[in-house]
Amino acid sequence: MRLASLGTLDTRGPAFFRYRAVGEHIVVTNLEGRWLLLSHDEFSAFATGKLNVDSPLYTRLSEGNFLRESYDVVAASEGLRRRKRFVHYGPNLHLMVVTLRCNETCVYCHASRADMDRVDTDMSRETAEACVEMALKSTSPGITIEFQGGEPLVAFDIVKHTVQYALSKNRAAGKQLEFTMVSNLALMDEEKLAWLVEHRVQICTSIDGPRALHDKQRKLRTLSAYDEAAGWIARINEAYGERGLDPTLYHVEALLTTTKAALHQPKAIVDTYVALGCRALFLRPIDPFGFADKTRRIVDYPRVEYLRFYAEALDYMIALNQGGTEILERYAAIFLTKILSGEDPNFLDIRSPGGAGIGQLAYNYDGKIFSSDEGRMLHAMGDSTFLIGQVGESSYRDVVGHPTIRAMSIASNLDQQPDCVNCAYQPYCGTQPEHNHKTLGTMFGRMRESAMCAVHKGIQDILFERLGRGGEVREVLERWTTVRPRDHFLHDPAPE
Repeated sequence: MRLASLGTLDTRGPAFFRYRAVGEHIVVTNLEGRWLLLSHDEFSAFATGKLNVDSPLYTRLSEGNFLRESYDVVAASEGLRRRKRFVHYGPNLHLMVVTLRCNETCVYCHASRADMDRVDTDMSRETAEACVEMALKSTSPGITIEFQGGEPLVAFDIVKHTVQYALSKNRAAGKQLEFTMVSNLALMDEEKLAWLVEHRVQICTSIDGPRALHDKQRKLRTLSAYDEAAGWIARINEAYGERGLDPTLYHVEALLTTTKAALHQPKAIVDTYVALGCRALFLRPIDPFGFADKTRRIVDYPRVEYLRFYAEALDYMIALNQGGTEILERYAAIFLTKILSGEDPNFLDIRSPGGAGIGQLAYNYDGKIFSSDEGRMLHAMGDSTFLIGQVGESSYRDVVGHPTIRAMSIASNLDQQPDCVNCAYQPYCGTQPEHNHKTLGTMFGRMRESAMCAVHKGIQDILFERLGRGGEVREVLERWTTVRPRDHFLHDPAPE
């Protein structure tokens, strides 16, 4: 819908609003992120000041804080403060690359893997300790240390030492600690599993879809990468059950990297996750980092094709939920939490300002500190723009106050992005300066040219269209916003 088709806009009745046409509706949002779905006629009446004060539409607009005469400034400011409360946290996610060595070869590898004999890419105990000490200096009351690689099970002794050292040092720091590990699981054994479960380390993995697709994209010498991952997913979930944990809350988390080969089998991918006992999947598009940049002609695709794939997968998951099978999509859950609850789940890649540096830090095996894992990946590709320090040398204040982090915070603030200030989805969205830098040549980006923006807008278009259907579809989507407690993985500080 073009503004010219509306006639003269009313500047006295409507309070500040943004709008976007989605299917048969117009999505209208305000400054604090409240929203309405209006018909084209309702939107025209609202925008041109032709409202009947006794109409249900007038009541809906007033209750939604869309009218000047009834505008509640206090409610608007409180709503905005609630959405942005993460800006006071400080870095809560600390990614530790304990080794670059990996036993699998992935067609889209983002991690700049090294061969298994490259022991020089293992993190030392001293470096691991310095990373922990930096992480515990964060102003965030809660700290998550996430072990990545390469394959972190290759350097399992460093993982163990880091967990034990962090727990020891946290007696004085007083943080709420959480540990996660991202692994392909092929090097798991019963001894490692027992230790991880005992120390409450959450285990995450990757499943790219059915066995043939997964094994085509993730090569494991002499073995099936899918069989190894699937077998250990079942065993880990069994181990959680043996400890009396609720299987609906405690299970292996898995995510997908959506390649060109995945686009024609959305239902098969969803069915694979359901069969593995997963309650969620994350339909992430391919990233432009690492090996994926070299193989993009094989793995990449126009984002319009991704959005068709996403819509089909989402509708299939909704249908499964209506039939009693619980499965959700993570992108949808993140956006729906923002849209429906007025809260921000603090997913660092989709928030404004972005999470790089002020919400997360990434530590390479050699102690180099980056704004995020994407910043580390770019460094491995020869671009050190997002290298911001060195553990043991840089102070915490030097790192979080680094000029690059300051620039990134400004660049990822959608309140001043030219292509974002008038977007209806601005209250729920976010951008990633490293992605913009890599694909568009500037941290600020040009959103109308951004593949990331196309994905974010497209997903929200799909979600608002489904919300407009109401009934059971909306009930399913509302359930996806539920925050499920996972207290077992939290380590409260022990008294000294």
